[in-house]
Amino acid sequence: MPLSLLGLGTVVPEWRLSQREALALAPQMGSASPRQQRLLERIYQRSGVTNRHCIPLSQSTNPSTAERMRRYQPAALDLALRASRLALEDAGIKANTVTHLITVSCTGFGAPGFDLALIASLPLAMEVARTHVGFMGCHGAFNGLRVARAFVEADPSACVLLCAVELCSLHLQEGWNPDHIVANALFADGAGAVVAVGSDGGGVGASRTRGLQLVASSSTVLPGTQDLMSWIIEDHGFSMVLSAQVPSRIATQLRPWLEHWLAGLGLTLPDVETWAVHPGGPRILGAVLESAGLQSAQIDLSTSVLREFGNMSSATILFILERLRTRDCHGPCLALGFGPGLTVEAALLTQEQGL
Repeated sequence: MPLSLLGLGTVVPEWRLSQREALALAPQMGSASPRQQRLLERIYQRSGVTNRHCIPLSQSTNPSTAERMRRYQPAALDLALRASRLALEDAGIKANTVTHLITVSCTGFGAPGFDLALIASLPLAMEVARTHVGFMGCHGAFNGLRVARAFVEADPSACVLLCAVELCSLHLQEGWNPDHIVANALFADGAGAVVAVGSDGGGVGASRTRGLQLVASSSTVLPGTQDLMSWIIEDHGFSMVLSAQVPSRIATQLRPWLEHWLAGLGLTLPDVETWAVHPGGPRILGAVLESAGLQSAQIDLSTSVLREFGNMSSATILFILERLRTRDCHGPCLALGFGPGLTVEAALLTQEQGL
């Protein structure tokens, strides 16, 4: 059964930084030599990011993971609550209609987590079924949407609220590890939420003129890439490993798998009208362009979200989908996300004309 996305909501923290302001606050800048400062400036300029939003940075020097997690819980709840309320309002349904709650995050942990706080604050019914998709990385929302589709297939009356929250700024890293410097230049904070039901409307009585429908999804791990990207819990936050080989592996290995998967759906790459690619960075986007034989205009939604907000990990794709649904698209849309593994997640969406 296809999954209909009734409502979408996205939010970012109030604190907005230009990329030049972010560079000035980079942990490396305080001890950098003039040559190192020029190197940092080039990296930040080439990141594809113009602005980003973050929660206030810690006043501590290189805070512990425990301190970062203490800041995660209230900030994550604030963003999750705001995004969820927007999605519910957009869907035109009441919070107590939700039967299943899916939360997604890879930048923090807590038990009870912000999912329980959402139930109390929205409020949702105390009987709502909770599922948390944790520590999956930038493609976590794809995993959450797959879970949501499974729920509505099992119960056509289900109404799912999915909320992805990421506070990447909590994990800014000091030192001159190239992976950390690139991550500091790219990542930002944000949250996105989706209200979804089965294709028959789930009996919630919502109405709208246009929405998105998830009709298929798939996943693969590119061979020989498991050490190229990882997300590791360390004593001073979570640490990114991001090999320079990632873009070249995507460029050479993505297309054969995509063509095989689409063929099973009766489609070819030229049949895909619109692309929603998670903007892991400009080199990742360039690798997708090369592999799929696309023009830069075909991923303009991805580049614009990266430019305006930075890489908000799992929440980013929901910002792209929110913009996508305002376009008059007649063909299918292919959404792609990448994460540790090196894992590729794909989702095929179409635009519907109402329920």
